[in-house]
Amino acid sequence: MNYIQQAYKGKLEIWMFILTTFIVAGVFIANFILYLFSDPADLQATMDMMKEWPKNLTLILNLIFFVPLLGILFLLVKFMHQRSILSLTTARHKVDYGRIFFSFMMVAVFTIGTFIIGYSIDSSEIIYQFDLKKFAILFLISIILFPFQIGLEEYLFRGYLMQHLGVLVKNKWFPLIFTSVLFGIAHSANPEIGAVGFWKMMIFYIGTGLLLGIMTLMDDGLELALGFHLGNNLLASLLVTADWTALQTDAIFRSTAEPSMSIVTEILVPVLVIYPIMLLILSKRYGWNNWQERLFGKVTKPLKEDYKILE
Repeated sequence: MNYIQQAYKGKLEIWMFILTTFIVAGVFIANFILYLFSDPADLQATMDMMKEWPKNLTLILNLIFFVPLLGILFLLVKFMHQRSILSLTTARHKVDYGRIFFSFMMVAVFTIGTFIIGYSIDSSEIIYQFDLKKFAILFLISIILFPFQIGLEEYLFRGYLMQHLGVLVKNKWFPLIFTSVLFGIAHSANPEIGAVGFWKMMIFYIGTGLLLGIMTLMDDGLELALGFHLGNNLLASLLVTADWTALQTDAIFRSTAEPSMSIVTEILVPVLVIYPIMLLILSKRYGWNNWQERLFGKVTKPLKEDYKILE
């Protein structure tokens, strides 16, 4: 059984799918509605007010609500859908933590490496602000709360929604594209959107969603997506911060550059060049093949003897 077929191990009533999606994804829906109907001046005033708060408190408030939401998703999957959390995580017999670590290190090495190169070329807009006490608190907050944040996003978008949409539409390409677009929309209230531009950031967020979705379908599990997402967000919190980003932290460095991103070098190059290279690295390491079937194939119901509810 492939990853999407894992949904057949539980109950698939449509009302369960709608209820679970509404309850767990409600915060993302609310953020998008807020972005659409709020006055930009009011949003900016809110952001300016939050900048006056202690940075670690702001980070905790931004991340803490992911903890109960992830717990609610797991409870609904286990007791309403009557599925194991393992079936929501991977098609393997157990979670492969080595995959999580490898993906984490891949993005960490790339992020730190590119930062060192950029810093050595031009550090005029980068301020070293390391404070051991503040950083230690930030580190503890990050390693405790970010796994819940990235866990909810991966288990919701690449896990629950991708599996159940795949079962509904009987193919893999639609849930891959649809969940990637939803992933982008879910981040539409981030301050980067207003600072850099809606369509620029949508290309980046949706492209990242496609990368994580392709990882999940090709590898038949969430492990690689979890590791990549965690590495990306942890480094965004710990390494470099900026006044116009979603994460206002006591990171090691602070960027004073104006809020802008080049559509070519900072949007299209990562999405169209770096991401495919990372997929190639993963494909070589884990022996991926039959890309067309894994990404565009049909989703069929497995034989009854191949699965049972709540393994």
